[in-house]
Amino acid sequence: MPTVTIEHAPPHVRVIRLDRPERLNAMSIELCLELKEAFEQIGRDNDCRVVILTGAGRAFCSGLDLKDHSMIPNVDGLTIPRIGPRAIRIYSQLIPLMRHLPQPIIAAVNGPAYGGGMCLSLGADLRIASESAVFNATGIVNGLTSTELGASWLLPRLIGGANANDILFTGRRIDAAEALRMGLVSRVVPDADLLTHAVQIAEGMCAFSPYGLQMTKQVIWANLENTSLAAAIELEDRNQIMLGMTDNLPEAVTAFSEGRQPIYTDEPRRGVYSGSR
Repeated sequence: MPTVTIEHAPPHVRVIRLDRPERLNAMSIELCLELKEAFEQIGRDNDCRVVILTGAGRAFCSGLDLKDHSMIPNVDGLTIPRIGPRAIRIYSQLIPLMRHLPQPIIAAVNGPAYGGGMCLSLGADLRIASESAVFNATGIVNGLTSTELGASWLLPRLIGGANANDILFTGRRIDAAEALRMGLVSRVVPDADLLTHAVQIAEGMCAFSPYGLQMTKQVIWANLENTSLAAAIELEDRNQIMLGMTDNLPEAVTAFSEGRQPIYTDEPRRGVYSGSR
């Protein structure tokens, strides 16, 4: 049975579901490899505009599966020191892959998001939580480090150094209400409404320009690493000009005057150069 499934929700929306509910969707080697394949498949899906990542059953993801005895693929002939980096990157490669996915990702966090599960939520572009959601940096509790899968880079940028250090050093559990206060998630909804709410957000985003969504995601992530306001604005300017050369803005103006919702096609603007010399 697959450990990761892809479901077609409303038009242009895909739901990636971690599907090991009996293990609280813990990150086995098999699950991580299937999740990588799912992201790659979605990245090639030109009809998909928004992705929702969630877990089956009562958990989002409980982190590393400590009882996983799966074989690491393609390690024949490697010594132990060389197997280590190969093994850890089965997990850590997922976050950069999420970042470079063309579509925005909504993490719909249902129940525990521990260790690597919390990190998967950090790799998403939006995070909403059910009332039963709980976040925890499990590595430090298990005698390892909490700095895994990009957490030491992502978490301080998301919620500030003080809150990030409080999570990463103490290993304490953060419930949905505190996660909302910290800014770890942007919304908290009843458990029964979580996926419905995530789909509603995704549907609303799908009404926008697909090109605009993609470029917005690229600039947000790129400027997280940008140390210059001037350089950040240069990148924003270029993307805004690129979208401005489409027919989207005239369509928005026309739709507003006609009292209807705009329909964005990302087609080149007609007559943009008319009258210029």
